[in-house]
Amino acid sequence: MSIKIRIAQIEDVEDILRIYAPYVLNTNITFEYNVPTLDEMKARMQKTLETYPYLVALDDERIIGYAYASPFHSRAAYQWGSELSIYLDQHYHGQSIGKKLYSVLLALLKCMNVQNVYACITHPNEKSEKFHAFFDFQMVGCFHRAGYKMGNWHDVIWMEKAIDHQQHVEALIPFSQLTHEQIESCLALCYDK
Repeated sequence: MSIKIRIAQIEDVEDILRIYAPYVLNTNITFEYNVPTLDEMKARMQKTLETYPYLVALDDERIIGYAYASPFHSRAAYQWGSELSIYLDQHYHGQSIGKKLYSVLLALLKCMNVQNVYACITHPNEKSEKFHAFFDFQMVGCFHRAGYKMGNWHDVIWMEKAIDHQQHVEALIPFSQLTHEQIESCLALCYDK
C-alpha cells in the first residue's frame, strides 16, 4: 500500500461523503443525524480551505481518509486554537493512515502559527482517545450527556495539545496564504512516518 497525502479538492467531495456517511448513519462518533448533501459538503470544504487545511489520504488514487482543522471558537483571542477532525474508510483502520494525516495537519498548523489544537470525542471511544494520546493530547474535561443520538445520551471529552507555546505569538496565517514550499515541506512529512 502506497499512501499519499494531499490537499483536498472540491472534486473529492463525493469520496469524502462515501467515507463520512457510515459515521453519520451508524455511529455516535459524529452527532450529525443526516448525511450532508454534496452541495453542503462542498460549501463546508470551501469555507474550511479559506483559513484551515483540509487533507485527503489516498491509496492508489482512491481516497481512504480525510482530516481537517476548524476554528476552536469565533472570538478573536481564540484564533491561535483549532479543533481537528479525522475520518477514515472503515476498511483502513489500524494501518497508520490517521497518523500520517495528523502529522501533516499538525505541521501545517504550526506553519500557520496555531498554538493549541483540540479534539472533541464521543466518550467512550478508546480508539480515538488512544490515537490522540499518541500525539500527546491530554484529556481536559468531560461533558456528561452532551449529545443524544441513536436512542442514547452520550458524553463527550475534550483533549488538547500545545503545538508551540510562545509568550509572543505571530499573527495567524490563513492556510490559503501559506507558500507552495511551506505546504510541500509539510506534505513530505507523511513519507517520514
